[in-house]
Amino acid sequence: MAESGLFEAPTSLKRKHRPSRSTVKSERSVQEIISVGRAAPAVSRGAWGLSLLSAALGWAMFTPLDWRWLGWVALVPVLLLCRIRRKTRWMYTALAVTSFAGSLAMLQWMRLGDPAMYLAWAALSAYVALYLPVFIGLTRVAVHRVGVPLMLAAPVVWTGLEFLRAHLMTGFPWYFLGHSQHHWAELIQISDVLGAYGVSFVIMLTSACMAGMVPTRFLTRCRLLPSAEQHQPERYVVPIARQRWHVAACLVVLAATLTYGYVRRGQASFEAGPRVALIQGNFPTSVKHDPQQWNDVFRMHRYLTGQAVPHQPDLIVWPETMFRWPLFQHDPDMTDEQLSAAHPRVTLQAWKDRGVPDELLNLAEEANATAIIGLDSFEATGDSVGHYNSAALVIPEQGITARYDKIHRVPFGEYIPLRDELPWLKKLTPFGDDFGIDAGQAIRIFDDGRWRYAPLICFEDTVPQLVRQVIEVSEQQGQPADVIVNQTNDGWFHGSSELDQHLITARFRCIETRTPMVRAVNGGISAIIDGDGLVVEPETFIDLDGLAEGTPRKSIRDPNTGRFHKQLNCALISTVPLDPRSSLYVRWGDWFASICAACCLCLLVAGLALKPKPIIELNQT
Repeated sequence: MAESGLFEAPTSLKRKHRPSRSTVKSERSVQEIISVGRAAPAVSRGAWGLSLLSAALGWAMFTPLDWRWLGWVALVPVLLLCRIRRKTRWMYTALAVTSFAGSLAMLQWMRLGDPAMYLAWAALSAYVALYLPVFIGLTRVAVHRVGVPLMLAAPVVWTGLEFLRAHLMTGFPWYFLGHSQHHWAELIQISDVLGAYGVSFVIMLTSACMAGMVPTRFLTRCRLLPSAEQHQPERYVVPIARQRWHVAACLVVLAATLTYGYVRRGQASFEAGPRVALIQGNFPTSVKHDPQQWNDVFRMHRYLTGQAVPHQPDLIVWPETMFRWPLFQHDPDMTDEQLSAAHPRVTLQAWKDRGVPDELLNLAEEANATAIIGLDSFEATGDSVGHYNSAALVIPEQGITARYDKIHRVPFGEYIPLRDELPWLKKLTPFGDDFGIDAGQAIRIFDDGRWRYAPLICFEDTVPQLVRQVIEVSEQQGQPADVIVNQTNDGWFHGSSELDQHLITARFRCIETRTPMVRAVNGGISAIIDGDGLVVEPETFIDLDGLAEGTPRKSIRDPNTGRFHKQLNCALISTVPLDPRSSLYVRWGDWFASICAACCLCLLVAGLALKPKPIIELNQT
């Protein structure tokens, strides 16, 4: 008993060293605090900085700066957000806000049309800005939940989202990543197989490769890692061997793309086509709605046409709606009573008046050339009347032989979507309650007996699926169109960067279809584009404004800057180079971009179905 008592601690000491319940609870609280701290995401500073950098570079790679080399690196900063396993605080908010600011800067030309367009400018910018956070989100799902390498996931997701943007809500296929490389003729020739989407894929593939090579210490320096992982950056290291494989794959893809471009350009044996005179007036869009100024618009275009006639053109093209008097046509079986009741603001005399057809016939006969004239048209059939934005084919001694009505209308510019369901949307336009035109019902190919022309109006030359369908229809009719004819009124935008970007986007349609295009544009930039997507210097450039000032310009470009002249009254006359090459893009369509879009939808489902790895598991690996 004595020995046992000798080695037994006194009761008072046992009680003194026994931890109380409050002490245990306190210790557990400390452990919980430490665990929560380790599990907390990284601060938002890095995400905001990288997102803002990409937004700034993304704006600078397009017009007006047009720093095309930035296209290869602009998205590298935000791609680093795909490398980290856990998103930072406010990451998607930072992406959305900075992308919105970048979109506002890119699309600032929208506000120039009318003060009411400020709302449309903000709405479109917000819509476009959504694609960047969606891109990062889907790419992160592919990398961290499905296990797809970043270098493959990023270009597939980006290309798929560009395809969706070209189709959803009538489509907005502007400012694609591939458009930034419009100066690199050999690189963009792959568009006749994959569309402009293929160029975007190659650029994003390279950007993702570079993002994977960024040292992990940069991730730590940018505060992209949670506190528990800041001392474990090795988990984000891409092995050197894998980096070498990625670089090799990028070089192979880029070399193959350039080789294809050199080969395809070498196969071009352009043939002499129709001699075309493009008539370019310079009138603000407000003139269109002022009948007091219609005569001034007509006289200017008629005078420029007369100046072009001595150069013996086969085709004369006026811009969109620059012949201001509307064309009235009707079903010949309609009675006078039906015509009188067809439209409350159109009289029976207007339906039967031959003034417009006769004036256009005189114009074509005086020029001894086929004419394609942009004008408004009204057509009465049965108990309905359609109002269209049209192109009329006028042939000497025959008159108007065909009419094309614009199919792809511009939201808030030519119609108001959901107008009846959401009346407040009318505030996004500067027009009244009767504003809007009807959509054309069919593709038309103009044939004057010598050449076949595919008419497009306004922004239709920026829509890849529509232009491809136009050329496909012309081939189904027995012979592909010789020339795409675009009539545009860019007077809305007062010589801004919109004119340059519109032309850049249209050039890709020529490569995709291997069909030359001529563009007659009010306010500029009128142009002749060959099947390689290059703007051809016209044989004759009539600068009416320069002649009046005594210093006529001799080129469509400024010799000092290389930029195109804008806001001129002028005429371009040249022989169109016909392209005998065929196009796989016309034959196969958007198969590649469609697959990428399908992958995006699969990743969306995976993001909803697959749960992220538990934080505790990440901390233990």
